[in-house]
Order: sequence, then C-alpha cells, then structure tokens
Amino acid sequence: MGAARKVAVITGASQGIGAALVKAYRDRDYRVVATARSIKASNDADILTVPGDIADRKTAERAISEGMTRFGRIDTLVNNAGIFIGKPFTQYTEADFSAILGVNTAGFFHATQLAVAEMEKQGGGHVVQITTSLVEHAMSAVPSVLASLTKGALNAATKSLAIEYAKRGIRVNAVSLGVIKTPMHPVETHQALDALHPVGRMGEISDVVEAILYLESASFVTGEILHVDGGQSAGH
Repeated sequence: MGAARKVAVITGASQGIGAALVKAYRDRDYRVVATARSIKASNDADILTVPGDIADRKTAERAISEGMTRFGRIDTLVNNAGIFIGKPFTQYTEADFSAILGVNTAGFFHATQLAVAEMEKQGGGHVVQITTSLVEHAMSAVPSVLASLTKGALNAATKSLAIEYAKRGIRVNAVSLGVIKTPMHPVETHQALDALHPVGRMGEISDVVEAILYLESASFVTGEILHVDGGQSAGH
C-alpha cells in the first residue's frame, strides 16, 4: 500500500463520536473524508466534508469518489452513522422502520461496498462499524427491537466480510457499545443510564475512540466484535 499518508472515511461525522473520530484520525496524520447530513465545510485542507444522508447511495458514492479524487486512496472506513429509536415493538411506525433500516443497514451496505472495492485495488484496508451490546444482552427497560434487527445484522456482516476478505488484506471489525455519554442524553437521565452498566457509569466518547484506534493498529485482529459497554454484555 506504499508510504503515502492514509485516508479514513467516517460517516455520521458532524458531532459526538463521529466528530471525535475525525479529530483522532487527524491527530494520527490521516487525511479524512467526513460525511453527515449537516456537516459543515472544514478549514483543514486534509479534511474533505461531504454533506448528505448515508441512506442514499449517492452520498456514499460522492464520499468515496471525491475522497479518491482528492486523496488518491481509502484505507479505513468507520461506519459510525446510526439511528436509535427506543419504543415498545408495537408502537414503531413504518417511518421508524424505514429510517433505521436506511441509515443503519443500507448506509453500511453502500459505504462499505464502495470503500472495499477501492481497498481491494490497493491491497488492504480496514472497516469498522459501531453496533450495540443490546443485540446480545436485551433489557426490558430499553425496548430496542429495531436497533437489534439492524445492528445485529452488522455484527453478522462483520464476521462474514472479515472471512471473505481476510486473504486480501482487508480487516473488518465492530465496536459494540453500551450507553455513551453524549449531548443526546439529558443530565437528568444520567443516573438511570449509569445504572445500566455493571461498572456503574456510562461510557465516554473517548472510550469509543480509543477502542477504534486500537482496532486500527491491531493488524492480527479481524472479525472481532469488541465490547465497549462497561460489562453490559457479560451480564448483570
């Protein structure tokens, strides 16, 4: 793959975990393609911003093609964009179903298919998705069928892709999260959300970033579902 500076594509990159990943990869001297619905242009010449809905294949096409045109390679894809709608199963609407499948599943498919095609040409790369430990450890207090339906699919796809591409130099992993402390969780909910985790606290955005950076450098790790969930998946 040569000595050229590496390039990471990050979806859902405008805020929270995604924005922190953009900074973390830049701190490692990666050039970054950052895509999200509402992302703003960057003053950093080594960050290419691509606004758009990742559920629309055209957004993924632009992110990968413009990234290749600007930077000449794609080394890493972080499928960070995701939607969580917690409702009792019978209260989900068709719009909820379509929205979650669009971002969580179709968005993963479009971005990954296009990125892997470029990684194959250069002889290597890394794909990592964000999933949830609710897939393996459902909780009655957190109704989450559509999250499990879509993120569970990503866990399965992670292992399948890891095996399919293992001999072609492309690693595929996932980070399975507990509840992460972001602005979407009001302060008054923190105590209850802390209690969902055996370690007694929510995760920090930095916990997620560090896990992804570990996988980035772990050349012998592929097909891994790395739990960053305060022990949630192990039990209560």
